[in-house]
Amino acid sequence: MENLINELISEGYLKTLRIINAFRKIHRRDFLPEDIKDDYALNIPLPIDYGQTISQPLTVAFMLELLQPKTGEKILDVGSGSGWQTALLAEIVGETGKVIAIERIPNLKEFGEKNVSKYNFKNTQFIYGDGTKGYKREAPFDKIIVAAAAKEIPKELKKQLKVGGRLVIPVGEYEQEMVCLDKISDDEFEEKSYPGFQFVPLIPAEWGKEG
Repeated sequence: MENLINELISEGYLKTLRIINAFRKIHRRDFLPEDIKDDYALNIPLPIDYGQTISQPLTVAFMLELLQPKTGEKILDVGSGSGWQTALLAEIVGETGKVIAIERIPNLKEFGEKNVSKYNFKNTQFIYGDGTKGYKREAPFDKIIVAAAAKEIPKELKKQLKVGGRLVIPVGEYEQEMVCLDKISDDEFEEKSYPGFQFVPLIPAEWGKEG
């Protein structure tokens, strides 16, 4: 994995020291099903059952660099899947921060939570529910990151973002643009987009008891 991390650095995908350090400490292998653990260093998406994937390392690096998570921030991680990105975020925000991870597939929520528990973080919370609705109980958030494609940016996620906060989300039906949305005021946003991504769709789900 170190070779891949160095490649991502040399190619300009990994730039920020705190994100690079998290990539080095949080091992992708710990978030894969047993039968494909040896593929952890491949720079491709990998299947994690239930029709879902763990994202390509290049894509995770790109999204985290856009998001720019910082120590002490409260971050909503929508579509937490394997838990790898949740753990990366937990490492970056540190003990004074918090990461709320939402997953709509119950078994996958449990899988991701179990994977993250290997690192003994005290700053993560896993929720079963509909990521398109965010999580009002912990809103507002400094940052929101979404690892599934929306046809349009969910209004609730925009509402639950702090003024001055940032949302990173792939938007589009078949091939997506990565949208980076900065909240300037309660009803004003600044948007940048980057083409050429493909994600599984962001599908609403029924809330569990914790929703």
